[in-house]
Amino acid sequence: MVTAAICLLSGGLDSTVALYAALADGYSVRALTLSYGQVHVREIDSARRIAAELNLEHHILSISLPWKGSALLDTTSPIPVGRDSAEMSREIPSTYVPARNTVFLSFAASFAEARGAEAIFIGANALDYSGYPDCRPEYFDAFSEVLKRGTKAGVRGRSILIETPLLRLSKKEIVELGIKLNIPFEHTWSCYQGRKDPCGECDSCILRAKGFQEAGLTDPLVTRATSPQYS
Repeated sequence: MVTAAICLLSGGLDSTVALYAALADGYSVRALTLSYGQVHVREIDSARRIAAELNLEHHILSISLPWKGSALLDTTSPIPVGRDSAEMSREIPSTYVPARNTVFLSFAASFAEARGAEAIFIGANALDYSGYPDCRPEYFDAFSEVLKRGTKAGVRGRSILIETPLLRLSKKEIVELGIKLNIPFEHTWSCYQGRKDPCGECDSCILRAKGFQEAGLTDPLVTRATSPQYS
């Protein structure tokens, strides 16, 4: 019997690798993308293309966070650039969107329960990441408990699993897994800036570059970027 899953697909590197990992594990996957007013809407196009190429049922849900509270939602708030890994691990950056993963997982849980899906895949990472509190193992353990206690499936003993296949992988390992799974890296988007090409300077670009460089590979988006970070 094929197991059904919902995959949160942003269109970025990590969420795409998580999606392909779910498919490789034999899940029947439906993709869910949240358009929440983020500056980097370019990733929505990536999510749409990736899901279409895989012929997946794909829902793009538009929600509003009018209170903002993040540089990803407010163009007057600068996006941090040029930070190294040590800086990223010391503090929660202005790109943190208040309770974003809680919001996303709640929508995914509703989708999963309505469709009878047994799992939710999310491409969260707790090693090479920007310091977000909702990307840590203890957070996902706590949210799993919420699903056990607060859903019909959970109280009936069929709790929806939260699958985080990339949680303890480095960016290098994520890129290597992506190569193994034949990920179309050229169709993914990671940059926080809403531009035509990756900026190469925001946390997401730096972490992506780190992964490809440490894996000894060339990011296919490099030829479109102009920042020295990619050289």
